[in-house]
Amino acid sequence: MKDFVITADSNCDLPEQYIKENHIGIIPHYYVLEDITYGDEVNLSPKEFYDIMRAGQMPTTIASNPEVIRTTFQKYIDRGLDILHISFSSALSGGYSNVVTGAQEICEENPGSKIVVFDTLNVSLGEGMFIMKAVRMREEGRSIDEVVKWLEEHKQEFCVRFTVNDLFHLHRGGRISKTTAIVGSMLNIKPVLYVNPEGQLVALKSIRGRKNALSALCDEMMDSIGKYRDTDDPVCILHGDADEDAKYLENRIRELLPEKKLIINYVSPSIGAHSGPGAIGLIFMGEER
Repeated sequence: MKDFVITADSNCDLPEQYIKENHIGIIPHYYVLEDITYGDEVNLSPKEFYDIMRAGQMPTTIASNPEVIRTTFQKYIDRGLDILHISFSSALSGGYSNVVTGAQEICEENPGSKIVVFDTLNVSLGEGMFIMKAVRMREEGRSIDEVVKWLEEHKQEFCVRFTVNDLFHLHRGGRISKTTAIVGSMLNIKPVLYVNPEGQLVALKSIRGRKNALSALCDEMMDSIGKYRDTDDPVCILHGDADEDAKYLENRIRELLPEKKLIINYVSPSIGAHSGPGAIGLIFMGEER
């Protein structure tokens, strides 16, 4: 059985230490502020990025670079490795199609090579949890085909629930109308959103008040977690520089699911550009996406 490497894009939002320890090949997505492109050699810390957004600067984003994709894949092919690339949702970014094109070109130029591009139809640590599953299965000796088969069969069990602090960032991204953003802000309405089976961001409900919205995230998780309640799959808390709210969710989850491992991390800038400072979410394995 041929060895394979796991690659992903920077939108997976896994902790840097995990990426290094498990040798995950990362293909960056980019963001632009004041005509400077970040995401590869040049980067801002999440704290710096969100402080800049709070000061009023609005970043734009760019999907993965075709040449970087080719270079990344070629170095693994040259080492005789197959590649499993786990991708951000094709419904939300052109990065998936860029990677598919790059993989096809590399395989045509290198007969006998194998690159599987897996569309998670998911975002952020929702994508990251697919990677963690794949890493564990590879460690158990599963083949690349066995891993892909399992991920495909369980694709709809990777769940994301999140809320945002500023509705105008959702308006900028085309998720809600300007009128909805204005009225919702006046009434202190906080949407609870999820990633649907097609990999799109969809509003689930609207809650008045931030703390109520955070509680609703926990309620949604408990309603959906089902058979995964007592497994060793982690619950992930992701936030756009909202440490206090992340701590609140951490405490709630430790009360509700005391045996669960928690992973807490920032929303990466290329996603945070659309969700804004204060966005916060829960990612977990559940019976219903």
